[in-house]
Parts: sequence; C-alpha cells; structure tokens
Amino acid sequence: MTELDPVIHAQARLRVVATLSTLGDGDRIAFPRLQELLAMTAGNLSVHLRKLEDAGYVEVSKTHRGRTPATLIRLSRRGRLAFEEYTEAIRTLLDPTPSKEQS
Repeated sequence: MTELDPVIHAQARLRVVATLSTLGDGDRIAFPRLQELLAMTAGNLSVHLRKLEDAGYVEVSKTHRGRTPATLIRLSRRGRLAFEEYTEAIRTLLDPTPSKEQS
C-alpha cells in the first residue's frame, strides 16, 4: 500500500502546497495574497507554513517593500518533488492497476 506524506496530507497543508505548486519554479507569493486565496486566518496559515518549512517543503523569506515588511513564500524543490510524489501516490490509491504507459 502506498504511503501518503503526513506533512502534506493534512487538508490545510495540502491546500497550501497545491496552491504554491501552481507558481512557476522559483516564483514567490506574498503572505496576504496566499491567505486571501486560501481563505485562512493569518494564525492558521502561519502554523501550517511553519510545519511545511520545518519539513523543507516551503521557503519563507522576510523582506521589505519600501518601508513595509513583506513575507514571501515559495515551494522549494524538495516540496515540489514531495507534492509530485504525493499526487502520484493518490493516483495509485485511486487506480492501482498499472496504466498502459507503465506497462
């Protein structure tokens, strides 16, 4: 049986990683924009980002835009690979028969 990554599998973190995976490789999104897209509170999003950051799946950088502090988030290479493996594991669970491409 295929194992699902427990860091990604939590619903809120899955939403975060899925959203970040739509960004181009190396692109970043501002914390408020990500919060808006996911309709999450700042505290809830922060907790899940910390868990993903601790796993090496996201990179959080703090900077300034003019004099205003800005927090930017991106999916790391490790995070992108973990999400690809996670989605493949889900596909395998949903359809365990090998596809013609795999044969």
